[in-house]
Amino acid sequence: MGIGSPPRGGFAALAIELIVSNYENSLAFWTGPMGFVVAYSRPAQKFAYLQRPDGAQMMFYERDGDWETGAFEVPLGRGAIFQISVSDILAVHDAVVAAGLPFYVELREKWRDWGDRQGGQREFLVQDPDGYLVMVSQKIGERPFA
Repeated sequence: MGIGSPPRGGFAALAIELIVSNYENSLAFWTGPMGFVVAYSRPAQKFAYLQRPDGAQMMFYERDGDWETGAFEVPLGRGAIFQISVSDILAVHDAVVAAGLPFYVELREKWRDWGDRQGGQREFLVQDPDGYLVMVSQKIGERPFA
C-alpha cells in the first residue's frame, strides 16, 4: 500500500527515475540537503516519488534486478547530469555544507550561449550516494553577446 498522493500541481512532463543501491541513504540525501519532499511512496517496493517546492520532480527505487541495462557499478549514471533549478541556491549550498558532503564542482557563476544571447546561472555539482552527478542551479539573468 502506498503513502501520500500525486505531486502538487500534477506530474512533470519529464521526471527521472533512478535505481539506487540503498533506499534509506538516497532518501536522506534527496530529502535532506537537496530539499525534496516525498509526494508519495511505496515502502514495500522501496520506491519514492519526490518533489521540490519550486517544481522539480524525481523518483527512485532500490535495486531489484529489473531494468538494469548494464553493470551496476558506482558511480552510476556515467554521462548523465541531473540539473535541478532552484529559487535559493545559497540555502541548498548551505544544506550541502552542513551535511558534510563534498562538492564535485564548487559554487560558481557560469554564463553560456543560449542561441542569440547568453544565460547566466549560479551552480554547483555534487554526487548522490550512488555517484549520480547532480547540478543545482539558480538563473541569474540573460545578456546580449559582448
